[in-house]
Amino acid sequence: MGRWRDGRGTLLVHGDGDGGRVAAVPLEIATSYRARTKGLLGRDGLDGAMLLSPANGIHTFRMRMAIDVAYLDRRLNVIAVRTMPPGRLGRPRLRSRHVLEAEAGAMAGWGVRAGARVTVEVE
Repeated sequence: MGRWRDGRGTLLVHGDGDGGRVAAVPLEIATSYRARTKGLLGRDGLDGAMLLSPANGIHTFRMRMAIDVAYLDRRLNVIAVRTMPPGRLGRPRLRSRHVLEAEAGAMAGWGVRAGARVTVEVE
């Protein structure tokens, strides 16, 4: 997996039981303190997903939209997925090392759910 840097890449969602389907999603990677702190604040939308690393919890204060949040362990297995409206504080997940964010409803379409596995390809 290696260490990532702020930038762009592709999130690959490996499907279970649906013929080995792999969904490819545009990805923004936020690893610096500054990029993780800014996250999706001030945005009206997102094309794809944003990966915050390292992270084990998030908030949606000052956000303009509801978001899907997936908590990932160190091997990029999905621990839990939640939809959070603006103005909420998500509880930290102890085993989480990374957090994925996307517009509300997007993750279900990609197959991101508890137990799924994802990988990251960096551009």
